[in-house]
Amino acid sequence: MKKRIVLVVAVFLVSTCAWGESDPGRGWARAQMCAGCHGIADYRTAYPEVYSVPKLGGQEAAYIVKSLQDYKSGVRKHPTMNAIAATLSDQDMADLAAYYDTNKGAK
Repeated sequence: MKKRIVLVVAVFLVSTCAWGESDPGRGWARAQMCAGCHGIADYRTAYPEVYSVPKLGGQEAAYIVKSLQDYKSGVRKHPTMNAIAATLSDQDMADLAAYYDTNKGAK
């Protein structure tokens, strides 16, 4: 039950943060950089190790934002994702999360 409440609060915060409302349209424009890896079915990277690239479409917005924040801060470690997340603003993260949350079929 606590997990569900935290997720609901996190989704609310993502959609109503002070930096502005999330916009799936802006997220779509930003997601084009993600498609190079996440848009290829069953794609696996070979650097720094073999790693299955997860599907993003349909993930909860709060999960995507938290993951990107963790890559940006270095809590989660993957050289490519750390570098990409470092370039994203909080608004970019919210927009990407809104796009993937609302586009269940997207990669």
